[in-house]
Amino acid sequence: MKRKLKDIPRTEFIGEKIEVVDASNKTLVGLSGKVIDETRDTIVIENAQEKKLLKKQITIKGTIKGKKYVIDGSLLQGRPEDRIKKKIRI
Repeated sequence: MKRKLKDIPRTEFIGEKIEVVDASNKTLVGLSGKVIDETRDTIVIENAQEKKLLKKQITIKGTIKGKKYVIDGSLLQGRPEDRIKKKIRI
């Protein structure tokens, strides 16, 4: 199944490896790890420790099925199950 750019926000991120490429808090840039939990407003990643990130404050990059992406965390706002229903404009 091919994923289009607009489908990325509808993707389940738990289990995926991500990296923060931009953030309003610059100390978060470069932080990477495996997504272990996701809520309406946060993504929790695990590297050496668990780190909770606010979606609206970060831009992340990752790979899904061999395709690289960079996405603004604000496009991921909302519960994962609700994002599937939402029309997203990119």
